[in-house]
Amino acid sequence: MRAAARGRALGVSGILATLVAVLIGVAVVAPGLLAPGDPLAVSPAEGFQAPSPAHPFGTDESGRDVLTRVVHGAAASAGIGLAATAIGIGLGLLIGFASGLGTRLVDGALSRVVEVLYALPTLVMALLFVAVLGPGPRSSILAIGLATAPGYARMIRARVRQVAGSDYVSYARHEGVSAPTVFARHVVPNTLWPLIAMITLGIGQAIVWVSALSFLGLGAEPPSPEWGSMLNAGRVYLGTAWWMTFFPGLAIVVTATALTVLGRRLSSGGTR
Repeated sequence: MRAAARGRALGVSGILATLVAVLIGVAVVAPGLLAPGDPLAVSPAEGFQAPSPAHPFGTDESGRDVLTRVVHGAAASAGIGLAATAIGIGLGLLIGFASGLGTRLVDGALSRVVEVLYALPTLVMALLFVAVLGPGPRSSILAIGLATAPGYARMIRARVRQVAGSDYVSYARHEGVSAPTVFARHVVPNTLWPLIAMITLGIGQAIVWVSALSFLGLGAEPPSPEWGSMLNAGRVYLGTAWWMTFFPGLAIVVTATALTVLGRRLSSGGTR
């Protein structure tokens, strides 16, 4: 009964998105269960094979199985996206709480900085940070994390101020509850809980941006099975071996879409 009710609440799109998220989770934690091969194993004699029963996603220029690389690449792409989101959320929490609960001077100063940074497109900011930090997976994580922090800080500040001005917080203060207790019991829980949906959406967006950096040659480098790096490697052969770019691109789109759908379901409380 409960499972059926949850299924109706999620809807068809929510159920499909959940299944995709579970599949991606398995690929991240235990890729060998889905593709037991070696994503870096080369076989030049089998290069540029089109999708077939032996190689459902075809092979690349070095004879590596594209399906195996896509599955094993989930750990790199989703892992980098998760790490970048964690950095962005962490910085957003610090700035958001400081701005939302600080003095007018602190709030004004932080808000002006955040608004200026938020006005810049995230990918442009990430490119600026990569230019300073240098290319590579670690730089991509830091760049995306720093670039997304202003957006998170802006949303967290708004939520903190909403909670701090609520009736139950005012009542607790009138009852003589100390400020640290009000902060720990009321402000923090009611601010952090809605972040679950925000984090889910953020991971999907971060995967797209990390893949974009890798596609531009600023993230993971070949022969890494990271999805953006695979797109970059396959674009040279797009006219003759379309599968080298199609399937990594499909993985990015499907993963980002599934996480976006889940994030929207969570933010709307599972309503249609």
